[in-house]
Amino acid sequence: MEAYHILIVEDDKEIREGIEIYLKNQGYIVFQASDGVEGIEQIKHQEIHLAIVDVMMPRMDGITMMMKVRELGYEFPVIMLSAKSEEVDKIMGLNMGADDYVTKPFTTMELLARVNSHLRRYGKFLEAVGEKNQNKKIYVIGGLELNEESVEVSVDGRPVKMTPLEYKILLLLMKNPGRVFSAEEIYERVWNEQAINTDTIMVHIRKIREKIEINPKEPKYLKVVWGVGYKIEKQ
Repeated sequence: MEAYHILIVEDDKEIREGIEIYLKNQGYIVFQASDGVEGIEQIKHQEIHLAIVDVMMPRMDGITMMMKVRELGYEFPVIMLSAKSEEVDKIMGLNMGADDYVTKPFTTMELLARVNSHLRRYGKFLEAVGEKNQNKKIYVIGGLELNEESVEVSVDGRPVKMTPLEYKILLLLMKNPGRVFSAEEIYERVWNEQAINTDTIMVHIRKIREKIEINPKEPKYLKVVWGVGYKIEKQ
């Protein structure tokens, strides 16, 4: 697969940027956030494979963020950072869904070893899920998931109700991520008849966007290629 995406959530800018330098040298793509609120926003807008999260932060601390991440259904590994070494902190962090714990001050090599170890395991998990999903006809693009067997759609683990036509249009696009379909082609494939008036496609696309996008005016998934057609963006 392409390079793993790692999110660093830490209110100390120097620590954040220091970790980023070492991770980038290992070939990882790195995103930053200065507190839990920013961290959640990054996770909603980027595909993240592992997060390094500080416990003590303003606005939203690492434990609260960790709980929200798991509530939203994200399963990537999380390594907690803390200046405290008390066992109660470790137990609290791990019980809230964290996978590992590193006490400050830590060596870069120690953190990198933990990151590499968890990503190896997570990579195998993603492969297994991919094989399972292929058999079950489940299509996953970022936080958007469509299950062809149960005819269900969800965004970040939240069920989304769709009309049969909306579902068929989304299924066509999700089966072919990155491919642009003209309105005529969508009409002919979904309605199984020659396209005469494709205005209805625009209406359905708008309704689908309202259901699957956090901000329909700045869509993450369903994009318009002006003058050509529509596509589901590869994540």
